[in-house]
Amino acid sequence: MDTDCAHARQTIRVRVGDLEALAAELGIDVVGAAPAAAYEATERHILERKARGLFADMKFTMARPEESCHPETLLAGARTVVSAALCYWLPEPERPAGHGRLPRYAWFDAYAELREKLDELGRRLGGSYRVLVDANQHVDREGAARSGVGFYGKNTMLITRRFGSWVVLGTLVTAVELEPTPPLDLDCGECRICVEACPTGALDEPGTLDATRCLSYWTQSREPPPEEYREHLGAQVYGCDICQDVCPWNRGVERRRAGMPLRADAEPHVSLADWLGADPAELRRRYERLYVPRNDGRRLQLNARIAAANEARAQA
Repeated sequence: MDTDCAHARQTIRVRVGDLEALAAELGIDVVGAAPAAAYEATERHILERKARGLFADMKFTMARPEESCHPETLLAGARTVVSAALCYWLPEPERPAGHGRLPRYAWFDAYAELREKLDELGRRLGGSYRVLVDANQHVDREGAARSGVGFYGKNTMLITRRFGSWVVLGTLVTAVELEPTPPLDLDCGECRICVEACPTGALDEPGTLDATRCLSYWTQSREPPPEEYREHLGAQVYGCDICQDVCPWNRGVERRRAGMPLRADAEPHVSLADWLGADPAELRRRYERLYVPRNDGRRLQLNARIAAANEARAQA
């Protein structure tokens, strides 16, 4: 037998405890592992929802499910999908007058931090690997659900035990074989708080998001938000946290992260006057962490004008 080939086929099996210890050392809040195998049910669901028009013109992982639902094709010799979650929750200070609000995940670039941590995790595990964070090529929520990092909520978010849905997700596809972690035997039960809290009915079919009625989608769409939705945006200049703010699984995070100061680089609120007076190209460069259609800063300024109109209406 060719010893080189035999060596290449050897399995380096990493135990769950070792993976969790490595992740904790790197500051990753939740980690899990699952075999690199196709997400067949997820691919079917994406195709069904695309056919119903529920994604509107959103692309992301929905654009090419034949790729994003097949982690086994993302790396030659892929054996394991390691899913990781990083909590981004921070206490929110009082919003000053004349300021708009960003969604919590966008206060700082948590995705960049998780990307660095997963790259280091890949190096420590050894073997070939690929890191995918906020990437079109992989449905990270499905990988995270399979490996027990969290479970799907009725608001379609991935909900973790300790941090609720206040997490960004990332993936490490590796040629190393890791002991799998089981899915969580949890769900939302009879709770419908997020469904009832959504002011536009985007979650009326629990577990399925209708992007055409989602406020977050309309702050990132190529088209302006419909007139009937603009008042519901309030001070939001990007994204929406309503379905997360009301979720019971998210209420314990304040205690778990009690005493945590606001990061120096965190930006929960933005000056509406500054946004409206800025050069659109400079504004876009300043907020590279945000998705902006056509990379046009004027789209952010439209959101600022809507927030300013809502503030003026509230004060009238």
